[in-house]
Amino acid sequence: MSCKIIVAGDHEGRRLDRTIRSVWPALPLSAIMRALRKGEVRLDAVRVHEAGARVRAGQELYVPWEEPGTETVPRFRGSVPVLWKGENTIVFNKPAGLLVQPNVKGGDSVITRVWGMFGAGGQGFAPAAVHRLDRNTTGVLVVAFSGEALRGLEQLFKEQRVIKRYLAVVVGTLPEKGLIDVPLLKDELTNIVRAGAGKTARTRYARLRGNEELSLASLELLTGRTHQARVHMAHIGYPILGDKKYGNIQANRRWSNKVKRPLLHAHELKFPPDLTGALAELSDKTFTAPPPEDLVIGE
Repeated sequence: MSCKIIVAGDHEGRRLDRTIRSVWPALPLSAIMRALRKGEVRLDAVRVHEAGARVRAGQELYVPWEEPGTETVPRFRGSVPVLWKGENTIVFNKPAGLLVQPNVKGGDSVITRVWGMFGAGGQGFAPAAVHRLDRNTTGVLVVAFSGEALRGLEQLFKEQRVIKRYLAVVVGTLPEKGLIDVPLLKDELTNIVRAGAGKTARTRYARLRGNEELSLASLELLTGRTHQARVHMAHIGYPILGDKKYGNIQANRRWSNKVKRPLLHAHELKFPPDLTGALAELSDKTFTAPPPEDLVIGE
């Protein structure tokens, strides 16, 4: 089975893999990557192997799947707390233990819950997360409801015009403030990020309160690399409590009866003024997600 669609205007300039996931929202990412490797995806009759290839409105997209809209889209009854709702964007307070995107067909995630709450879209455009939070990271998450909003938000994040502040409980007495300017390199096979090589990454931190054992920290991510806060804090010797991948084994064991995840919370997103078009509704707005209960041990 296969089909052909015309790329809608909402997808102008988007990555190919994200366009496909928007049109076929129930399709797992593994199926998309497999089809690209096998040369089963074409744009205007040209085989495309790169997930990051950019599409243009009006192009013919050939894929080895059934027509969009004929698949069953999982719609979970569970919801995600809404912090604010506009015409083109919605801001959520993501809970711990929930992926942003489904990792298997039919899997639970923020996006599949959003489909259940607001609809999954159709051949044109389905709600799409603008940025990513790890499964066990809580807090502010922006979802776009139009192609114009998605493209604009992606550009804002790329240009680092959105201020991203996190709260974290870290092991040790954190210095009063500082800047971590250490590049990060992700191993795609192991999903482990290492400090000291790779892409530029910068994190500004400040100690809010704490004691000799733990500190509650404010982190401002000046770049948006995978696992950036977790790796940077571990690199300077103050790992995030509960982080099994990059953290302190002894501290994690000591607090294991209370701490079940890395204690990292996306506390605040602040948007610049004078935004226009679909993003005008976000202009000069700041969204804050209240800290979850498990962060109070840092006080």
